[in-house]
Amino acid sequence: MSDTVPEAIEPEPIPDLESRTVPEDHHDLRLWLRLLTCCNLIESEIRSRLRTGYETTLPRFDLMAQLLREPAGMKMSELSRHMMVTNGNITGITDQLEKEGLVERVKVASDRRSSLIRLTSKGKRIFKKMAQAHEQWIQGLLGGLSEKSSKALFEALGELKLLTQPRRSKRN
Repeated sequence: MSDTVPEAIEPEPIPDLESRTVPEDHHDLRLWLRLLTCCNLIESEIRSRLRTGYETTLPRFDLMAQLLREPAGMKMSELSRHMMVTNGNITGITDQLEKEGLVERVKVASDRRSSLIRLTSKGKRIFKKMAQAHEQWIQGLLGGLSEKSSKALFEALGELKLLTQPRRSKRN
C-alpha cells in the first residue's frame, strides 16, 4: 500500500450558454449569454437547496411568497399574472399546497365562481422559515461581489430593465 495521497482532480466546469461564445461574437450577444448563465446558475442552486432543505420547489416557494405579500389572499388570475405562468400551473400548485394545509381557498362573496387563495397559519410559519433561509442563500451567492460592483451591477440592470420593458401603446 502506498503512503502517497492521489492528487485531487479538478472537476471540469459544466458547459454553459456563455461557454459557447467566442471573442469574435458580438459583445451584446456575449453579455446576454453571461447574464442568462448567471441567472441559470443561481436559480439552479436555489432550486437544489429548496428541494433538499425543504422538500419543495421554486414555483411553490414563489406562489407562497406572493400570498405572504397579500394577507387577504389573491385570485388565481392575479397569481398567474404576478408569477407570469398559466392559470393551470397555479391550479396545480395550489391543489398540492392545499392538500398539505399550507393554503386555503376562500369563496368571494360578490362572485361565487371566484376564490381567494391565502396562506394558512401553518403556511405562513413554514414559508417564513424558507424565506429566511432563501435570503441567506442569496446573500451567500451574491455576497462575494464588492459593494461597488454590486451597486454598479444593480444600476446597470436597472437601465437594462427600462430599455427592455414592453412599451404600452396609448389608445384614444
